[in-house]
Amino acid sequence: MIASAVIFDMDGLLIDSEPFWAEAEKTVFSALGVELSEALCRQTASMTTREVTAFWYRRFPWTGRSLEAVENDVIDCVDALIRQHGAPLPGVPEVVDHFHGRNCRVGLSTNAPHRLIATVLDTLDIAPFFHETSSSEHVERGKPDPAVYLSTLQKLGVAPAECLAFEDSVSGMRAARAAGLRTVVVPPAHDFDNPEYALADRKWLSLLEFSEQL
Repeated sequence: MIASAVIFDMDGLLIDSEPFWAEAEKTVFSALGVELSEALCRQTASMTTREVTAFWYRRFPWTGRSLEAVENDVIDCVDALIRQHGAPLPGVPEVVDHFHGRNCRVGLSTNAPHRLIATVLDTLDIAPFFHETSSSEHVERGKPDPAVYLSTLQKLGVAPAECLAFEDSVSGMRAARAAGLRTVVVPPAHDFDNPEYALADRKWLSLLEFSEQL
């Protein structure tokens, strides 16, 4: 799968941030009287932070704090947890370093808020490898819409056919494919056998498989 550029997802691919988001949302929303349930939390897994905040407000409307303020509280909490406990998932440093060493253009497309991008890349000590980044915060719609991928492609100055995407979710995979990118998915263990991943060009257990298929 030869490419002159590569775009990585962030949450769940570079860093296992799901526990941080779960802890932050529980802390912030519970304090506002929101009754979080496992079933409803599963529905919010692929949403942007703004969409998650609106989701809970519709079900458990609160007073005294704007949706924007609550959203920022969640992001602040996640930011602090990443700085304290964040670590790269297996294979991340090696794969990112490989593409950088081959003079590939390296980008990032994420549904996460823009200000968390620097926090993650700095905490994982991989910031110098990335040429361009995009957050769904700055496009009309987040993944599975392709907008955040198209934004990064434009910044990198490459055509979709020249670029490879790495994703960990169905919505992310669909976004990358809709943007015209060949896609490698590294799903979480609990979702690995999801038949929807058949749309991807490759499916790996972890980024550690990269060297074996290179």
